Amino acid sequence: MRKHLAITLALGLFGSAVAPLASLAADAPINVNVNMARILRINASAATVIVGNPGIADVLIQDPQTLVLTGKSYGQTNLIVLDSAGTPIADTIIEVVQMQAGTLTVFQGQARTSLACAPVCQNTITMGDDPGFSGEAIASAQLIQTIGQN
Repeated sequence: MRKHLAITLALGLFGSAVAPLASLAADAPINVNVNMARILRINASAATVIVGNPGIADVLIQDPQTLVLTGKSYGQTNLIVLDSAGTPIADTIIEVVQMQAGTLTVFQGQARTSLACAPVCQNTITMGDDPGFSGEAIASAQLIQTIGQN
């Protein structure tokens, strides 16, 4: 009965761009892009969220029925949501993936660089890029930020 109740509650939790936890019950992971956030709505009030590997994703309780999921690094981890009595509301898999639309990956030998092309291609930092390329992109961004503060 308890497992059936947890699945029923989980079915009503997540959805579209604002994801309800309905996708939690069907063994399908909840996807979020790396370095992006996603809103998750739940039917029951959350008191505690537990992320198996906080290096992959982070979840914050915005209000008792709204969670904010942020992708931090590629991979999979799990998310457990508990109510104030410690009863599980949801237990699901989170999958952090790379956003594909508008990105271009360039390989020069073993060195990899990434570009965001919307509409003009600009350097962007993606995990796995060549460290020299990433360092130059960071230095360029810091220079622009410094100039903007003056």
